[in-house]
Amino acid sequence: MALADADIAFATDLFSDLGQLTTRKMFGGMCLYLDGTVFALMSSDATLYLKAKGTVAQELMANGATQFHNMPYWSLPEAALDDPQKACTLARRTLATLS
Repeated sequence: MALADADIAFATDLFSDLGQLTTRKMFGGMCLYLDGTVFALMSSDATLYLKAKGTVAQELMANGATQFHNMPYWSLPEAALDDPQKACTLARRTLATLS
Protein backbone atom coordinates (compact mmCIF):
# COMPACT_ATOMS: atom_id res chain seq x y z
CA MET A 1 0.00 0.00 0.00
CA ALA A 2 1.42 3.38 -0.99
CA LEU A 3 1.13 6.50 1.10
CA ALA A 4 -1.67 8.93 0.34
CA ASP A 5 -0.83 12.51 -0.60
CA ALA A 6 -2.61 13.60 2.59
CA ASP A 7 -0.20 11.52 4.71
CA ILE A 8 2.81 13.09 3.02
CA ALA A 9 1.33 16.56 3.48
CA PHE A 10 0.72 15.83 7.17
CA ALA A 11 4.36 14.83 7.73
CA THR A 12 5.84 17.76 5.86
CA ASP A 13 3.49 20.17 7.62
CA LEU A 14 4.29 18.67 11.04
CA PHE A 15 8.03 19.27 10.52
CA SER A 16 7.75 22.48 8.49
CA ASP A 17 9.36 24.65 11.19
CA LEU A 18 12.63 22.79 10.61
CA GLY A 19 13.13 24.49 7.26
CA GLN A 20 13.05 23.35 3.65
CA LEU A 21 12.20 19.65 3.68
CA THR A 22 12.41 17.23 0.82
CA THR A 23 10.84 13.80 0.54
CA ARG A 24 11.51 10.68 -1.45
CA LYS A 25 9.02 7.89 -1.86
CA MET A 26 10.38 4.39 -1.51
CA PHE A 27 9.05 0.93 -0.73
CA GLY A 28 5.49 2.23 -0.28
CA GLY A 29 6.62 4.81 2.31
CA MET A 30 8.92 7.81 2.18
CA CYS A 31 11.99 9.39 3.71
CA LEU A 32 12.08 12.96 4.97
CA TYR A 33 15.25 14.99 4.47
CA LEU A 34 16.54 18.26 5.89
CA ASP A 35 19.54 19.67 4.04
CA GLY A 36 20.15 16.31 2.41
CA THR A 37 20.09 14.33 5.67
CA VAL A 38 17.44 11.68 6.27
CA PHE A 39 15.98 12.33 9.71
CA ALA A 40 12.65 10.53 9.53
CA LEU A 41 10.62 8.09 7.54
CA MET A 42 6.97 7.31 7.13
CA SER A 43 6.09 3.67 6.63
CA SER A 44 3.44 2.50 4.20
CA ASP A 45 0.90 2.44 7.04
CA ALA A 46 1.60 6.18 7.66
CA THR A 47 3.51 5.67 10.92
CA LEU A 48 6.17 8.34 11.43
CA TYR A 49 9.60 7.29 12.68
CA LEU A 50 12.59 9.43 13.68
CA LYS A 51 16.13 8.29 12.99
CA ALA A 52 17.68 8.39 16.45
CA LYS A 53 20.77 7.21 18.27
CA GLY A 54 22.06 7.29 21.82
CA THR A 55 20.08 9.02 24.52
CA VAL A 56 17.39 10.23 22.11
CA ALA A 57 16.70 6.66 21.01
CA GLN A 58 16.72 5.51 24.63
CA GLU A 59 14.25 8.25 25.57
CA LEU A 60 11.95 7.32 22.71
CA MET A 61 12.10 3.63 23.73
CA ALA A 62 11.37 4.54 27.35
CA ASN A 63 8.29 6.42 26.17
CA GLY A 64 6.93 3.40 24.31
CA ALA A 65 8.30 4.02 20.83
CA THR A 66 8.50 1.04 18.54
CA GLN A 67 11.43 0.33 16.29
CA PHE A 68 11.05 0.17 12.51
CA HIS A 69 12.24 -3.37 11.81
CA ASN A 70 15.84 -3.53 13.08
CA MET A 71 16.75 -0.09 11.77
CA PRO A 72 17.62 2.97 13.90
CA TYR A 73 14.15 4.50 13.46
CA TRP A 74 11.75 4.94 16.37
CA SER A 75 8.07 5.84 16.21
CA LEU A 76 7.10 9.39 17.04
CA PRO A 77 5.26 9.70 20.38
CA GLU A 78 1.51 10.26 20.08
CA ALA A 79 1.78 13.65 21.82
CA ALA A 80 4.24 14.86 19.17
CA LEU A 81 1.86 13.92 16.36
CA ASP A 82 -0.57 16.54 17.66
CA ASP A 83 2.07 19.17 18.46
CA PRO A 84 4.42 20.44 15.73
CA GLN A 85 6.61 22.15 18.34
CA LYS A 86 7.21 18.84 20.16
CA ALA A 87 7.73 17.01 16.87
CA CYS A 88 10.29 19.57 15.67
CA THR A 89 12.10 19.58 19.02
CA LEU A 90 12.49 15.80 18.82
CA ALA A 91 13.55 16.02 15.18
CA ARG A 92 16.21 18.63 16.02
CA ARG A 93 17.52 16.39 18.78
CA THR A 94 17.68 13.42 16.42
CA LEU A 95 19.38 15.51 13.75
CA ALA A 96 22.04 16.48 16.27
CA THR A 97 22.84 12.78 16.82
CA LEU A 98 23.31 12.24 13.09
CA SER A 99 26.13 14.72 12.54
